[in-house]
Amino acid sequence: MARKIDGRLAYADLLRAFATLAVVVLHLAGSQMGAVAVSSSAWGVFNLYDGLVRWCVPVFVMLSGMFLLDPKRGLPLSKLLFHNALRILVCLLFWGTVYALAEFWAAGDLSIRALCVAAASVLTGNTHYHLWFLYMILGLYLVTPVLRAFVRGASRGDFHWFFLLAFLFASLLPTAFRLWPNATHIVKIWYDRLAVQTVLGYVGFYVAGYYLKEYTLGRLAEAVIYVLGVLGAVATVWGTRVLSLRSGGLDDTLYGYFSPNVVCFAVAVVVLFRYVLGVSDERSRRQRLGGVARIAFGVYLVHDLFLMLLRHFGVTTLSFAPVASVPVLAAGVFLCSLAVAWLISKIPFVGRWLT
Repeated sequence: MARKIDGRLAYADLLRAFATLAVVVLHLAGSQMGAVAVSSSAWGVFNLYDGLVRWCVPVFVMLSGMFLLDPKRGLPLSKLLFHNALRILVCLLFWGTVYALAEFWAAGDLSIRALCVAAASVLTGNTHYHLWFLYMILGLYLVTPVLRAFVRGASRGDFHWFFLLAFLFASLLPTAFRLWPNATHIVKIWYDRLAVQTVLGYVGFYVAGYYLKEYTLGRLAEAVIYVLGVLGAVATVWGTRVLSLRSGGLDDTLYGYFSPNVVCFAVAVVVLFRYVLGVSDERSRRQRLGGVARIAFGVYLVHDLFLMLLRHFGVTTLSFAPVASVPVLAAGVFLCSLAVAWLISKIPFVGRWLT
């Protein structure tokens, strides 16, 4: 039985905290990859850091699926729409406006007109790059009632068939089409004609989160997942380097969140946190972990303000040795974002809606 902290799932809280830090590393590592040659040692370091945290976004989606798809947890449509979805909309409007204003400020144009343009940009979907995640989560919320009905009645075999289709149509084949466009021409025709849409997008990760929480894996299955996860991590880093050296610039085919290597890596990370990485029995440490997890979403929303601030002052991951700059700057940005998110969360009435 997985340990809980004040009713919260301990490994999920730990995973949420690490996934948030991984997002910061991802954005820092990728920020200067285009500024250095693919053959340089700096590019190799950025690729290593970037490739080793590609699991973060799929894991965030799986964490959502763990709880929102659980039939044992009541989730009436009214709560889903007027609490969960509404909170995302509020965050989207508020933070989209904040980031647009920050960009206007950086350009020296902070005015009433800028405020109106900033607010309008959210409605047109033209928001800061990392807020794409909120639109995607809203889409998953819309299909959540249907998916809850599926998981409520599905057998374990039904889940396995679903994951097979999702892996084939959303991960393996699309990646093969990018890597070998000429050799897969006929397969691509069949893929388009079959038009299997239900298992595409982030739905596979969403359902996988619930499955990995609800069902216990056998020792052999767990070991196989770890092996595939390690291979996925190696393929992400090494494969991206090989493809990029061949093309003369970043080839991000194997960076894709749906690429088979990242899928295997992400699933292995969730399994590792559930079955291997524990939480200290010391109550104070558990409480701190739960506190970080509660505002992890806020950290995600806030962190790019600090990345913008670093860029404004000319501080990048090339300011000093990349092998040190990425983790040092990531730790600083994470801690500053954590502090700001915590302060915002304490604002009466609105704090919980913005973090």
